[in-house]
Parts: sequence; structure tokens; C-alpha cells
Amino acid sequence: MAQHALGTLTLPWSTSTQRTTKRVPVDPALLAVTLILALVGVVMVFSASAVVAGNRFHDPWYFLKRQLAWLGAGLLVMHLISKIDYTIWKKLAIPMLFGTTVLLVLVLVPSLGSVAKGARRWLHLGPINIQPAELTKYVVVIYIAAYLTKKQEQVAHFSRGLVPPLIVLGLLSGLVLLEPDLGTVVVMGLVVVTMLFLAGARIKHLGLLALCALPAMAALILGSSYRRQRLMEFLRASKDPTGSGYQIHQSFLAFGSGGPFGVGLGEGKQKLFFLPEAHTDFVLALVGEELGLMGTVTIVLLFGLFVIKGFQIAKRARNPFGRHLAMGITMLVGIQALVNAGVVTGLLPTKGLTLPFVSYGGSSLMANLFGVGILLSISRDRQGGQDSSGPRPVRKRGVVTE
Repeated sequence: MAQHALGTLTLPWSTSTQRTTKRVPVDPALLAVTLILALVGVVMVFSASAVVAGNRFHDPWYFLKRQLAWLGAGLLVMHLISKIDYTIWKKLAIPMLFGTTVLLVLVLVPSLGSVAKGARRWLHLGPINIQPAELTKYVVVIYIAAYLTKKQEQVAHFSRGLVPPLIVLGLLSGLVLLEPDLGTVVVMGLVVVTMLFLAGARIKHLGLLALCALPAMAALILGSSYRRQRLMEFLRASKDPTGSGYQIHQSFLAFGSGGPFGVGLGEGKQKLFFLPEAHTDFVLALVGEELGLMGTVTIVLLFGLFVIKGFQIAKRARNPFGRHLAMGITMLVGIQALVNAGVVTGLLPTKGLTLPFVSYGGSSLMANLFGVGILLSISRDRQGGQDSSGPRPVRKRGVVTE
């Protein structure tokens, strides 16, 4: 509140409509980590894809040019989103949920959806293809954050607190499974359950949900031939390195060949048509081969720092929506990175999930930078996210404090 002094008299009323809240800069560490991961991704995507692109498209720069274009657009989106008051996403949660549902339905339309490797996950929009499931993950986080803000006191109640958001999650998950894309569903489920737990949901309720989810998950895996095949590949990888365990065996060879410091950037051999998806899902294996254990550990530490900074931003948020939203976005990036690392090291079955910021993929990169933009918005303007129900200014002898 602005104040003016007349002699020794302080006038307590405002003569200006301008806010006195001081805008703080974005969290520099979070921004730096994001940029480093994205730049490492550009380098590794080119290293992993140049030979494949030259053979398939007669242009070794094919994937690099597209990754750079998506990165440029993504950084612009991140910058613009970081300048928007993040509380606007609470108002847009339902419209975005509806829009995402429409996109997921359109993907399933044969004339609109694009099929690749047996999955219909991409939607034609003029000269580009987008993957709505990538955006869906962030829309779900925004919706759950808005729901928890409104229904905070009912989260501990099963039917009134947990069932409504889980119904929404179930409907979206059903559409994603029709593509099919079980990996995205698993990540969304883990993030939502964790958000509910941190918001005060009872452990016994979440445990009951887990018991119900296990038979459903088993049915989804056993009821699909390609999912059964992936499970068998995971269980028998060491017994059949030239057959069902070929991809993970090549990933192991990449890590083993790299040693402590790697064979050198661009000198890896597994990308020469040995390791499938070296520039997408298995890019971390190429990091291990060319940059060695030190490079792999550096990537892991960068994601660890990202998660720490995200949690700090959530802790400093001025209202519940900001805390829930920052926590959800942070866990979404962290859990997906953890699952991807588990897949390339043979700890988890193949999921088809990218390594955030690093793997090739325009939709994934754009969606993740969109999420970072929201995180930066929460860190940039702590006062801007304050609800109208928040603490009001207190006047003390002509001084206004918050």
C-alpha cells in the first residue's frame, strides 16, 4: 500500500493502485539445471541419431534440427509461462481437462491419429505431430492440485475425498491405455497417489487402492500379447541376449563399455544400429557409453538437484495450490526420470518413457518445459500467488507489513 507524508503526518490510505509486492527473480538453480539437461540432451540426441538419420532420411542432422526447433519453442513457452501468475491454472483446470480429453479421443480416430510401432499416440496438426498423453500428465497434476486446494478438508474421507479425483484419473487413463501407453498411466498414477498422500489422505485408503490396482495391472499386462512379451523379456533378459533380451543386453554393453570416463563423445558403438531407440528411451545408456560412469552420475545428480529445488519451491509457496502444484510437477519429472533410469539399467520392464529434457521428442520436451515454466512462476512471484483469503496487510505507525 502506497503512503505519503505531509510534514510529520502520515496518511494511511493508498493513493496508488500499484502493488508493492517485490517480484523476485526465478530460481536460478532450477533454471540452470533445466538448461543444462536440455543442452546435454541436444548433444546426446545428435550423437545417438546422426548415423540412423543419415541412413533413414539421408540427412544426419534430421533429428538434431527438429530437437533444436522444439527446444527453442519450449524455452519460449517456459519463459512466457514463468511470467504468468500461476493461480490462473486453478481456474483453467477444468477447461484444460476437457480439452485434453478431446485430444485423447481424437488420437484414436484413424484419420487423425498416427500409428507407429503398433501404438496410436500421435495426433496430426498440420506439419507437426503431437503426443497428447505428454500434456495429459501435466493437466492431471494441475487438476489434482486445484482439487486438493478446494477439498483439502475432505481428503481423509474416502468417498468424498479420494473417489472423485480417482474417477477422473481413471477416465483419462482408460483413453491413454487405448493408444496403448501403460507407462504414462503408471507415472500418472504414482504422481497422483503421492500428491493425495502428501495432502493428508489416509494410508489405509491408499493401501486399499493399491490392492485393487494390482489385479487390474496384472490383467492389463497378461491380457496384452506385447505387454506379456515385454514382461518375459525383462524376466529372461540374461538368458536370451540375442532374442527377447536383446535391447536391454545392448544397454548393458553400452554401460559396460563406457567404464568410469566413457569412450569419448561421439565415439560410441551401440548407436550403430545395435541399441534400438538410442536417441529416445535409451539415451541414458549412450550417456553411460560415451561419457562413462561420471557422465551418468552427473545426469542423476542433476535430476536430484531438480527435485530438491522443486520441493523447496513448493515449501516456499504462499498458498496451498502453489504447494500442491509445485510438488506434483516436481514428482512428475522425478518419477519419470527414475522409471527411465530403471528401464535402461534392467531394473524395470521396458515402458516406452523418455528421459525428461534429454531424450528426443518434441511433445515430451515442450510439456516438461511448460511444467518448469509453472515452477519458475511459483518461485518468481511468491506474493502473486496469494489467495484473497490470505493474510491482509497490517499497518504499524505508517508502515505496512505483510
